[in-house]
Amino acid sequence: MLKKVNYRPSEDKLILMGDYVDRGLNSKGIVDQVMALKREWDVTVLKGNHDKMAYDALTSEDDKLDTHWLNNGGLYTLMSYCEADSDFFKADFGWHDYMLLKEEIRQKYKHHLDFLSSLPLYHETEDHIFVHAGINPLIEDWKQQEPYDFIWIREPFYTNPVVSTDKTVIFGHTSTMDLHDSEDIWFSPQGDKIGVDGGCAYGQRLNCLEISGGEYITHFVRNGEKP
Repeated sequence: MLKKVNYRPSEDKLILMGDYVDRGLNSKGIVDQVMALKREWDVTVLKGNHDKMAYDALTSEDDKLDTHWLNNGGLYTLMSYCEADSDFFKADFGWHDYMLLKEEIRQKYKHHLDFLSSLPLYHETEDHIFVHAGINPLIEDWKQQEPYDFIWIREPFYTNPVVSTDKTVIFGHTSTMDLHDSEDIWFSPQGDKIGVDGGCAYGQRLNCLEISGGEYITHFVRNGEKP
């Protein structure tokens, strides 16, 4: 995607909208790449609900958090952190093995966990608010809403007008297929929201919104498409 849009790090501001894990077979590699972009070009990297789920499960001893994460893509993330001879790939891999693997990831990849934990929930500019999931329309000051809403909210946000700010809210999390039955970037009828999640994790496409000179330009690549 970055090649397709001719991304120029010294001139362009890149904002990533969250969910760097659980959504493919190379979560570890994606986190490495995102960390490099942040380190080298000060890219804005927002937190998604999957990043929060992974961090919470891997740093706690709460079976409910573990189960919730594993049932929502966590197994793919675990796989990406395993060596070829890991017990993870054995037919009898069980809960005890999972707990040992958790501890190994904590020790070897603490820098990844620290990075995921440190990610901000939103990014604000003069005209836009960038956030993984959305803002709660019932909260007068959107910045004071619960952290949960920034990464999890769905229908209450996208089915109601934004009244707590005049800025346009740009978000992911909810597939554009659910917003207007299309993989295209969704522009709300009121002009207060833009949904960019093209459903790449489900075999659809990765969308990119370019903001240039006050205009919106849309780009996309298909899942598996080569530059």
